[in-house]
Amino acid sequence: MDISLFIARRLHFKGNLSTAAVAISFLVMIIAIAVSSGFRHEIRSGLSSISGDIQITPPDLNVFDHNAPIERYPSYLSSLESIEAVDEIVPVVYRAGIVKHGGEIHGVIFKGVPSSDTVALGVSIPVRLSEITGIMPGDKMLTYFVSDKVKVRQFNVIGVHDALVQTDDRLVVYADIADLQRLDGWTDGQVSAFEILLGRNSKSESDIIAASEEAGAYINAFSSEDEADVIAMSSVMRYPQLFDWLKLIDFNVIFILALMIIVAGFNMISGLLIMLFENISTIGILKAMGMRNLAISKVFLASSSVIVMRGMFIGNLLALLFCLIQGTTHILKLNPENYFVSYVPVHVDIELILAIDVIAFAVILLLMFIPCMFITRVDPAQTVRVR
Repeated sequence: MDISLFIARRLHFKGNLSTAAVAISFLVMIIAIAVSSGFRHEIRSGLSSISGDIQITPPDLNVFDHNAPIERYPSYLSSLESIEAVDEIVPVVYRAGIVKHGGEIHGVIFKGVPSSDTVALGVSIPVRLSEITGIMPGDKMLTYFVSDKVKVRQFNVIGVHDALVQTDDRLVVYADIADLQRLDGWTDGQVSAFEILLGRNSKSESDIIAASEEAGAYINAFSSEDEADVIAMSSVMRYPQLFDWLKLIDFNVIFILALMIIVAGFNMISGLLIMLFENISTIGILKAMGMRNLAISKVFLASSSVIVMRGMFIGNLLALLFCLIQGTTHILKLNPENYFVSYVPVHVDIELILAIDVIAFAVILLLMFIPCMFITRVDPAQTVRVR
């Protein structure tokens, strides 16, 4: 049996303040990680729902030009489907419209996708549009489409969806692709664009860019001369400000992690110093009995590590409880005009949390070697008193 661990188990150190400080540090770290991961998850999912991870469009990027459709079944489609990261390729038709309901008028973007709904001219509108105009499921939605001449359609609202990463100037109404093709006078074989959705494990910025470049290479290699020219545009290129914002969040999280680890480490240094001063006579006795400095340090490091582990467990537990409450109730709200989502998103990545726990625990233990140098300066002759 290791004599240092044997002694450490018999020495009792309270360390309540140190435990609380470590718990708070781990609480802040785990919440910061969960919120950062939540923003990445929600915003990238929102971007995928708006325009896919990769969009195949005409070279001028004008998907609203109803006079310039592209082929729905091009010769390069099977090649795009063979890309490993691709999960789904969705043909879409876009059209800008003006919604009128009562005295309210608002511009929207119609997005036609393949649908199994049997309701004629059925649409799903974003929550924000419902709030602005008062339109509810079951209502009629009068819409004007302006081009060479004004066309009017009365849609049936069959649902309301929570539109992530959308603001008042970009409200997307989902409709059946066939309804918008008829509106534009197109055939079933004509669409505005293709939206490529990547798999869940291929949502990183580098994965999206790589898949976009691969898609562009296949289009150049396999498209025929009589097909409309198209290009592959990644969501990273379409929304660079969002990905830059996510990078800024990640940088802030790294700063918070470093700060909290340092705070927890220095709190433990203070706690360990107090522990050493309170037990200076014990240190003198152990030295007088012939125990080496390293072995004595191990006694106090073992006791301190228990305090760190206790604080880490409490901090993790409280953080996961917060994530559970916020994830189910969305009690903490945000302004989507500034943060792109209407609530504080959280996403628990167990592997990442465990990695941070291990790294933080190791760094804190390394920092605690600093006060252990005090042990080498303890003189048994001065600290041991015969009573």
